[in-house]
Amino acid sequence: MMKRKSWVMAGLLAVAFLSLTAAVGQSSSDDSTYQQLNLFGDVFEKVRSSYVEPVTDQQLIESAIRGMLSSLDPHSSYMDEKEWGDMQVQTKGEFGGLGIEVTMENGVIKVVSPMDGTPAAKAGIQPGDLIVQLDGKPVMGLTLSQAVDKMRGPIDSKIVLTVKRGTKDPFDVTLIRAEIKIPSVTGQLIGNVGYVRIAQFSEQTASGLQDAISKIRGQAGKKLEGLVLDLRNNPGGLLEQAIAVSDDFLDKGEIVSTRGRDPNQAQRYNATPGDLLDGGPLVVLINGGSASASEIVAGALQDHKRAILMGTRSFGKGSVQTIIPIPGHGAIRLTTARYYTPSGRSIQAKGIDPDIMVEQAKLELIAEPQFRSEAELPGALQNIGGTAPADSSAPATGGSSTTTPAPNADESDGTAPQPSKDYQLARAIDLIHGLALYAESKAN
Repeated sequence: MMKRKSWVMAGLLAVAFLSLTAAVGQSSSDDSTYQQLNLFGDVFEKVRSSYVEPVTDQQLIESAIRGMLSSLDPHSSYMDEKEWGDMQVQTKGEFGGLGIEVTMENGVIKVVSPMDGTPAAKAGIQPGDLIVQLDGKPVMGLTLSQAVDKMRGPIDSKIVLTVKRGTKDPFDVTLIRAEIKIPSVTGQLIGNVGYVRIAQFSEQTASGLQDAISKIRGQAGKKLEGLVLDLRNNPGGLLEQAIAVSDDFLDKGEIVSTRGRDPNQAQRYNATPGDLLDGGPLVVLINGGSASASEIVAGALQDHKRAILMGTRSFGKGSVQTIIPIPGHGAIRLTTARYYTPSGRSIQAKGIDPDIMVEQAKLELIAEPQFRSEAELPGALQNIGGTAPADSSAPATGGSSTTTPAPNADESDGTAPQPSKDYQLARAIDLIHGLALYAESKAN
């Protein structure tokens, strides 16, 4: 036993020596560090030898690492080889599960956003929902990775989530697991307004955006009035893709900066010439499910006054996680910096406020009183040189986008947006119409 303990301690001290070279020569710091490592070694040995059931050294070490990282912030974590492999598959845009982006808050799972067209979205899971039980078993005590692992399972298998929403009593939601294939970008033409939805920032996002806008411009020709970029319920993803998307609408200037503990390691990312819309009107939709990479795009376009942001305040995840592979084991996800918008704003825990606050709402048409028009009055003068009045019974055109006819949709994802049912989208399209009319009047 003593030989085994000595071997464990020697290994721990060797790791400490390699990872703490900056502290060499500072005896007081060294003494404190080694005392803490001695404490760890003592506890390790007592648990390994006295716990009620046998546990392997690997289980104890990995659990210790998970605890060390998860105690730092909600986004730092350890991934074993399987989890690391799963994450690499997810960033490629294809994986299995429920289609829900989550984080940990006060020991329970907090929904960042459901992904378009997935079981979670179809079941009505909303950003901010708290998942307190999985199949009737509390999630309290599980790590985020363990909870996510339990939500995954064979395709067509069932899982029951117990959800706490606001001040309401917890309720159960039954979901059927499915293979999740998330098209990162979908686009279409609604009238003369382009609409592009970015569901997440994966490896295909920048190229998908360029293809979608190229298709929209080809359909609309010179009649294109502007573009609505929908980042609602977008949980983020790859930083380089967020930078590329921002660059697609900016000709110059800073897109985002990252600053960590070492001021010398601050990084700034700048735009290059070229705008996919040639300066045309751009409205960006955000809400409480817009996080991380989507907040970078929204913040950059807002600070450069390239777009008008509409919707509600974003999630507020402004920290940078660096994935550090551990050869032969897995990887650690470590928070190493914070994001800052071009104007120097930190996104962390504050989010991005829209330029125009528009809460999501349901619309109901109200019948107006029937008024007589001038043309119906006895003896009314005739309109000379004008056009005949439109039939009042015909549907209005060019009015509120809530009555926009069915769009020219590329329905490959089966979730074509409907302005008549999406108040925020309807208001965004109205704004594009207004900007186009104003620009036309100025040109004339």
